[in-house]
Amino acid sequence: MRASDRAYQRLRNEILEGTLAAGTLLGEVEQAERLGVSRTPLREALSRLAADGLADQTQGRGTVVSSVSLDDVDLLFELRLPLEVQAARLAAQRGDAERFTALAERFSQVEEALAAPDGAGREDQEARCYDLAEELDEAIAEAVDNSYLTGTLRGLRVHLVRVRRLARDEPARLVESAREHRTVCTAIASADGETAAAAMLIHLRRSLAYITDRSAASADDPKTRP
Repeated sequence: MRASDRAYQRLRNEILEGTLAAGTLLGEVEQAERLGVSRTPLREALSRLAADGLADQTQGRGTVVSSVSLDDVDLLFELRLPLEVQAARLAAQRGDAERFTALAERFSQVEEALAAPDGAGREDQEARCYDLAEELDEAIAEAVDNSYLTGTLRGLRVHLVRVRRLARDEPARLVESAREHRTVCTAIASADGETAAAAMLIHLRRSLAYITDRSAASADDPKTRP
């Protein structure tokens, strides 16, 4: 892997995970030294992050991690809803049923583990749920086989990951989300495009409602006010 690719992946992951918070200055000298690369590949990495919308390159201050807010969620979902629904519809028409059936079973296992009353290993199961959701995204992308559609979705999901972290999924919502993802997988495996589209639409509307509610609750909480 090229040095610029390594630097890009590392910085991208740290931004998505929240290790590098919005507004963090990505100084060339400091970051190049920290990542063990020269300044030329680091500049390439920073340019790619700016193209992704994860960093802002400003005159005078330099490159900083871009801002993200729960207020952005409505705008993101305006674009996400039609694209994800169409992707699910096409995946049902073009995809490998066995692959989605297997994913449905794995989501079922995570759902059961997250719903367990003792909560044993919950943190690992939460991480597994998010990982499975990414696997589903990739499975749909491969089934759709439309680089224009899936490329747009990949760029959009980057920002949705950051918004989701701000919303902080509660355990009960994660159980529901795993169940909804399982339903999407099962619908796609059925090869019925309209059923798959409907399942995806239900999941996305519930996700939007949850994030919107969390945003409103945060605004009403005196502890979160500036």
